[in-house]
Amino acid sequence: MVISAEPLIYGLIFVAVLVLVEGLYLTVFGKSISLNSRVNRRLELLEKGKGREQVLEQLRKEMSQHMKSRRIPLYSILASKAQKANIAFTPPQLIMLMGGLSVVAFLGLTIGTQTEPSIRALISVVMGVVGVFVWINGKAKKRMAMIEEQLPDAVELMVRSLRVGHPFSSSLQIVSQEVPDPLGTEMGVISDESAYGRDVGEALKNMAERLDMQDLRFLAVAVTIQQQSGGNLAEILDGLAKVIRSRFKLFRRVKAITAEAKWSGMFLSVFPLLALLMITLLQPDYYDEVKETGAFIPAAMVVAAFLVVNIVVMKSLVNIKV
Repeated sequence: MVISAEPLIYGLIFVAVLVLVEGLYLTVFGKSISLNSRVNRRLELLEKGKGREQVLEQLRKEMSQHMKSRRIPLYSILASKAQKANIAFTPPQLIMLMGGLSVVAFLGLTIGTQTEPSIRALISVVMGVVGVFVWINGKAKKRMAMIEEQLPDAVELMVRSLRVGHPFSSSLQIVSQEVPDPLGTEMGVISDESAYGRDVGEALKNMAERLDMQDLRFLAVAVTIQQQSGGNLAEILDGLAKVIRSRFKLFRRVKAITAEAKWSGMFLSVFPLLALLMITLLQPDYYDEVKETGAFIPAAMVVAAFLVVNIVVMKSLVNIKV
């Protein structure tokens, strides 16, 4: 019995595609673009000698460029995720990156496998497109999770700043300097926009809609109401920070409770595919006797439909909104 090494080669090439796109991203934009950087990207750009207005223009362009390009064919699938991940690559650059990674994957498949050229080309394109999508999706999830975790601390920092007598614009500036990315740069952009005359409530609302985050909408509404009706903004934000922190704790608790169900659903969804792959590798002629029967393709389609339904149902069961 001979086990083919081609599936392993496919997996290694796909992993290499993901590593390559991350490496290119860090090479082009520097380590400050990484979410693990302690110094937020806005401050690093300012330290490099760029003017405040120039940095603001660059960051605003990066934050809005993807949603403005949703009309590009097939790019609309990536636009929302790329917006949340705040990918600095422009939409044309991302499309070119998909093409370049497809070429790299094709070369790797040509060297490592004996697959037909047409099949290699198709698999290479899929690897290039899916690789970029997986990379952007991972970036978006990580960035949104970090913003949700940083927001209560940032609001409490605003509260302490307001209580010692600073205006709200100064408290935003303090947050932009003290809080690391990703929230530090986001608040820095709002602070700069406020300095150039934009309404703070409007800027916060725009950020909340762009990131599609409920806690940020609460912050924007609280600031807007205080601007229109007056009141003690420090007390309002203090209560808001407690609400956000409580929601975050509840979300973590729900996540912990549903973790077992999520892993069970993932196992039940992936196991049939893994079993099919192992049968194909260990005994390639296992289905030869039934392949030519008329019921084989309908039965395979029914099984595939059940797998899709299983994934959808299991995901809906554990997707609890907080």
